[in-house]
Amino acid sequence: MIGSINILDILKPELICAIVRVTPTHYLYVAGIVFCIGLMGVMIRRNAIAILMSIELMLNAVNIVLIAGGRAYGPKTYDASSFVIFIIAVAAAEAIVGLALILAAYRHMKDINIDDMSIMKW
Repeated sequence: MIGSINILDILKPELICAIVRVTPTHYLYVAGIVFCIGLMGVMIRRNAIAILMSIELMLNAVNIVLIAGGRAYGPKTYDASSFVIFIIAVAAAEAIVGLALILAAYRHMKDINIDDMSIMKW
């Protein structure tokens, strides 16, 4: 106990939520940062698997935006959640197809560098 303030009272979730109000704007900032990290990964990296992971980051940023929008309009609408489930399904299909293409390119060229794959002559 410090003075008249109990440390355990400060750490209660109700008090923390009262002090820090998390609004949809905070989620949009986080989504923007995650999207920019993914975009930089796509533009800078030359490894095919790293590029695929960066694309997944960008899709997850879109999911954060949709959930933030759904939260802003209230819990009665489930449109944002259904869009997020659809995007997760598309991201899973994209990852499967992308990894299959990367595996086929690796078997043929023994390298997964994007610069070497741009020739497209096998």
